[in-house]
Amino acid sequence: MRYLKKFIKMERKVNRGKVYLVGAGPGDAGLITLKGLRAIQMADCIIYDFHINPRLLTYAKENADFVYAGKRGGYHEMTQEEINAILVQKAKEGKIVCRLKGGDPFVFGRGGEEVEILYEEGIEFEIIPGISSVIAVPAYAGIPVTHRKVASAFTVITGNEDLSKQEKIFTHIKASNQPETMIFLMCVKNLDIITNKLIQEGLRPETPSAIIRWGTRPEQKVVTGTISEIAYLAKENKISSPAILVIGDVVKLREKLCWYEKKPLHGHRILITRQLTEEYLILEDMGAELFVFPTIAFLPPEDFTELDRAIEKINDYSFIVFPSPRAVKFFFDRFLTLGKDMRDLKGIIICAIGMETKRSLRNYGINADIIPEEYNSETLAKKFKEEILNFPKIKGVIQSNDKPTYYLSDKGESIKVLYPCSDIALKGFIEELNKFGIKIDTPLTYRTVKPTEHGKRLIRFLREGKITVATFTSPSSFHNLLDILKSESKDMLREVAICAIGKTTAKAIKEAGYNVDIIPEKSTIKDMVEAIIKWAQQK
Repeated sequence: MRYLKKFIKMERKVNRGKVYLVGAGPGDAGLITLKGLRAIQMADCIIYDFHINPRLLTYAKENADFVYAGKRGGYHEMTQEEINAILVQKAKEGKIVCRLKGGDPFVFGRGGEEVEILYEEGIEFEIIPGISSVIAVPAYAGIPVTHRKVASAFTVITGNEDLSKQEKIFTHIKASNQPETMIFLMCVKNLDIITNKLIQEGLRPETPSAIIRWGTRPEQKVVTGTISEIAYLAKENKISSPAILVIGDVVKLREKLCWYEKKPLHGHRILITRQLTEEYLILEDMGAELFVFPTIAFLPPEDFTELDRAIEKINDYSFIVFPSPRAVKFFFDRFLTLGKDMRDLKGIIICAIGMETKRSLRNYGINADIIPEEYNSETLAKKFKEEILNFPKIKGVIQSNDKPTYYLSDKGESIKVLYPCSDIALKGFIEELNKFGIKIDTPLTYRTVKPTEHGKRLIRFLREGKITVATFTSPSSFHNLLDILKSESKDMLREVAICAIGKTTAKAIKEAGYNVDIIPEKSTIKDMVEAIIKWAQQK
């Protein structure tokens, strides 16, 4: 990341602004190129289309602007002229712009038109090719576009243009006289015309064909048949756009090479209401698509007085309990800003709640001394008390008014715990420690806000039944989602399987009138993912 920031500064020194024309691939977020992902991370402004997997937008930096320029069902959010104008405008404002387009920008994607405008305006640009649906969608359907024994070439044709253009292409195919695969993009509307014309031009009516809808996505649907019947079969199976038509003997190989639809979680789109972490990615490996929509965003406190006071007297604390990776980040951001370094933490016992928090501490060169297995008020407080009793420096416990006080013999004073937390901290843990007579300071280290970016797409996915599982890792992640959703969509959430990370979150969801279908035995992301997999395999 340090080198990325340095590169961005160099980019800005060289020119006023720059546009990256990026192919995002056909839909599966994993098909973005490394260079394309880097452009997303650098961008000040991202102008994206309808077919973009929304997960790609989660890689953008926090202050990036988003402009939706998509087309769906013939409806244009922006005309091509408007898209061209905003590309020029943002670049002339000195911004790094990522124009994110489905598939490859130069394969029927109007990328050439957009670049021409940039050239005419004297704006620097770079083309980052993407994996086209031409090859990716058949591959996900188990159909290779070429095969040494079956097809030695393939032709790509747009299926929604003037028929006079198509007639010339048909003539070329007929005249080529070689085993060839034909691929028609954007073909659903003209499917009858295309197939009839091919047969008239001399294509055998029994030629194998396949129509593939939403290739590489959970909704992927493949219908196969002969070229003479594929239009009828497409109507019978309610195939609508977006879909591509593949024609040729390579379609026969699907019977052996079909793989994507056999994945155990194929067909599932899982809503993640927090930041995406590595533990979730096994769900993608098993065929699910992740819709990442954090319902909580994190910012520094507006007033640092409380946190600064705790940092300045850091040596007064015997323990520091970090409840989350965010607490680690925001604490050390301020800690280092105030001129402190890791040597100031000598002798302090560090507690990390969760493996993610443990890994975050390692980034600062710190190994956690205490790592509770579960994260709920009662278990966490009990574990912490056990650790304190076993702590070598604890030399005594004073019992007064049914309330113990733990003390250190070398300091002659009671134990003090620092708990850098958010404005929605786990109050139960604090209360439990107070019951044990342990003094705990809870300076506000970061605050939570509700993001609303991309909420429209989530509402549409819920309305269309495209979310199968919704996951929640805290009561606030659930309540914030309800606040973001419109009333109609709140009812749609009842049709989705709900997974709660633990009892506290499940209780909040049930009190709101929703069923909880999945609760892991332990309150960790890893166990939650395993519980989702087990639930899906039993369906």
